[in-house]
Amino acid sequence: MILELESVSKSYGALKVTDAVSLQVPRGQALGIIGPNGAGKSTLFNLITGNVLPDAGRIGFLGRDVTGLPAMARVRMGVGRSFQIPQPFEGLTVFENLLTAASFGGAGAPRDQMAQDCAEILRRTGMLPRANRLAGSLSLLDRKRLELARAMATAPELLLLDEIAGGLTEAECRSLVDTIREIHAGGTTIIWIEHVLHALNSVVERLAVLDFGRLIGVGAPEEIMASREVREIYLGIDI
Repeated sequence: MILELESVSKSYGALKVTDAVSLQVPRGQALGIIGPNGAGKSTLFNLITGNVLPDAGRIGFLGRDVTGLPAMARVRMGVGRSFQIPQPFEGLTVFENLLTAASFGGAGAPRDQMAQDCAEILRRTGMLPRANRLAGSLSLLDRKRLELARAMATAPELLLLDEIAGGLTEAECRSLVDTIREIHAGGTTIIWIEHVLHALNSVVERLAVLDFGRLIGVGAPEEIMASREVREIYLGIDI
């Protein structure tokens, strides 16, 4: 298993936002996470990345207990993440944004190799023609692509995507999903939070459902979406 969560919990005062979540993710799998707003999805990502430390439970990554490790240590171990709202360094070019991510979050490759790797990531994410454009001038789709590319620049073993398809048109969403599918086909393990379900289900092999911090189901997408409990809780359908 590349990632193991064992009874992980997190509370803020009396509010329990992650409630004894246990989950295993095999290497090479794409796992989708769904749930209503406030279900604890982003908090779960923050716990996996080390931006937030749990109150209880254990987090294992690549066979090592990383429960108490800070975020930067996990990045350098191979945990990469995109954020729901892209916030690139707007005064830097697209290429410079990638070099910055690779320099601080990567494995310390020589600079020439780092530059070559960043150029290849730009090609894979469709951003190579915009390599010398300032990040602040990009469209929403290109900002999303740059956010994905910056996460890839840290050479992740595990890539976390936080609602990366949100706000895009149907055509833009299809284009971005094609890129994510290609990255996954290359062997990268992916955990993806998304409300655009058709985009999510076209990539992932498993779905996990959160509700009020509890993990209420994990399984094949068609099995999860057919579940009575999921339809009542997540889709708001009274069965």
